[in-house]
Amino acid sequence: MRWTKSLIPTLKEDPQDAEVISHKLMIRAGLMRKLSSGAYSYLPLGFKMLTKVKTIIREEMQAAGAEEVLLPALQPLELWKKTGRDENLGEVMFKFRDRHGKIICLGPTHEEVITDLVSKEVSSYRDLPKILFQIQTKFRDELRPRFGVLRSCEFIMKDAYSFDATTKDADISYDKMFKAYKRIFSRCGLDYITVEADSGVMGGGVSHEFMVPSEKGEDLIITCASCGYAASRDMFRDDAPKTGDPCPKCGRKIKLHNAIEIGHTFKLGTKYSKTLGARFLANDRTEHDIIMGCYGIGVNRIIASMIETSNDKDGIICPPSIAPYEVVIMPLNMANAQVTKAAEKIYEDLRKSGLDILIDDREVSAGIKFKDSDLIGFPLQVIIGEKNLKDGKGEVKVRKTQKSHKADLKDIPDQTKSLLEKTKSQKT
Repeated sequence: MRWTKSLIPTLKEDPQDAEVISHKLMIRAGLMRKLSSGAYSYLPLGFKMLTKVKTIIREEMQAAGAEEVLLPALQPLELWKKTGRDENLGEVMFKFRDRHGKIICLGPTHEEVITDLVSKEVSSYRDLPKILFQIQTKFRDELRPRFGVLRSCEFIMKDAYSFDATTKDADISYDKMFKAYKRIFSRCGLDYITVEADSGVMGGGVSHEFMVPSEKGEDLIITCASCGYAASRDMFRDDAPKTGDPCPKCGRKIKLHNAIEIGHTFKLGTKYSKTLGARFLANDRTEHDIIMGCYGIGVNRIIASMIETSNDKDGIICPPSIAPYEVVIMPLNMANAQVTKAAEKIYEDLRKSGLDILIDDREVSAGIKFKDSDLIGFPLQVIIGEKNLKDGKGEVKVRKTQKSHKADLKDIPDQTKSLLEKTKSQKT
């Protein structure tokens, strides 16, 4: 792709309403723009990042045996009344009456809808187990939308649901999803912590949250460096621990951290299946409630969390796996025919190799090109300048380390691919 053909509106200054670094940089780097409070439009670079995150999620979910579905965002409120969660969520739900006077809500989550669907399609133990997932927009009428996409009214979630005949099978499904989540977050370049958590309005028994430690995180977690214990502070309710208190597991001192929740897994048991009639006929002809689990990932939050924890004074430092482009090629003087010719050849060579490439073919100063590239956080910069070109050389710079590597022009494509592989394995 060529920069001159792309919509990449970078900004020099922070937006006035942005409170956290991820919000500031996502706006300044041209990843998104605010439409209204809690609602954002994703521009091409931001959309590419979302697409890469979704691809990783789909690959890992399918590898774990899950099948993708797509459920309606429009949900009848009467379905929520059956489980009583219409009162639990209260004003957080967007509700309206359709032309027939029926109360409809915009789905904040889909436990009721998926359970209703399965109750009509699954009837025998032979139909189980099943794991179904979707990637879809959710809607919540937040009292105070803030921190960009970290707390918004409209957001993208990957939600999955497991359906099993026995507790043992349900534990196996939960373990599959738990391990898939670990692979997803690792591939997205996130330094996360898994903590024991409170199930809250979701109900059920065992629950785990996947957290990214961050000063601006709205959640609080406790960790013990001695034994590895980690838990959400919400689990302790009135008797909430603080830094320096004894660990519930080993008695050593714990530490309190702010963190961003990026994923949550629940063992729901029969909370929804019993209420909504999701039952199956066992081998002995007896009828039982299906045992369920549910598993959520905040897709937008993956990008925001990465930026919160991977940035410097110049901008974002993107891991190659979810960067909008893996490599940006930067001819520093577009008026110099030799510079542009060398840059174009490298661009074609790398593009044919299957790399995700952007060439900065703008007729702007070298300083602007460097600032924009660092701001957006492309993992590698291939720099073609007049001075190095006189010696038949080019330069590859790694965004994360700011280290530059010179090589003969003919070797630049191989050098770029080699450095990219090292960057992916975090060895550079």
